Order: sequence, then structure tokens, then C-alpha cells
Amino acid sequence: MTGLFDYSLWGLFLASFLAATVVPFSSEAILTFLIANGTDVTSAVLVASAGNWLGGMSSFAIGYLGKWEWIEKYLRVKRETIEKWHNRLYKRGAIFAFLTWVPGVGDIFAVGLGVLRANIWITAIAMLAGKFLRYVVWAWLTGLLF
Repeated sequence: MTGLFDYSLWGLFLASFLAATVVPFSSEAILTFLIANGTDVTSAVLVASAGNWLGGMSSFAIGYLGKWEWIEKYLRVKRETIEKWHNRLYKRGAIFAFLTWVPGVGDIFAVGLGVLRANIWITAIAMLAGKFLRYVVWAWLTGLLF
């Protein structure tokens, strides 16, 4: 992960993208490091948000394609888990899209919304808003520390 720090905003973009898909680690650590070392906060938040949003939308796309082998293999989300969340996701899709940043369940939400063929525009906008707000809050907290 040290190599990602060397590429500044490109590393942050990649880390944020991967953190929203198959690689379990925290993009917040890289965001914090960059901000603490003088990277422009606005640029860092926008780059992290874009990477994490695109990663989340790729999980949505895999769900939308509906190939359970891919979902279980690459995203490690079991079919039973999606089926368990089906009614809640279906009724409150935008809320769950907004919450795709939540560790542990965010990927399930993104894939589940894809499986349900949720409205792509509502999903994309709500997901972007949630992920952006998360990084704004994190950057603000980082600013208080450094």
C-alpha cells in the first residue's frame, strides 16, 4: 500500500475505487496521509469521491448483469444475503444507494440494487452524494487533527 502514497491523487483514486469493490482496505488512510502532507483538500475529496463512486457503480453493474458466479466470486456477496435484503432494497433504493459507503454492507447494497435493476440515475446520484459526504466529513475531521 505504500506505493499508492507515491502517486498522490492517482493513488488515492485507485485506492478509493478498489476499496469500493473487491479489495478490503481503507481509502481514508490515504486521504488522511495526503491531506496531512499538503495535498489540496478539495482536490483530494473530489478524487476520492469519484474513485469510490465509480467502484461502487462497478459493483452495481456486476449486480445488474446478474451473473451470480461473478457476484459470489469477485465481490464475495452470497445470493442468500441479497435475497434477504430484497424487500428493503426494493422499497428504499435511494437510501441504500446513499449508504453504499458503509463498511461491511455497502457492497451488498450496491450489488443488490444492481440485481434489482434499480433506476440507474437515482442510484448513481444517491451513491455519489453519500460517498462525497463521507469524504467531506472525513477531510473535515482530518483538518481538525492536522
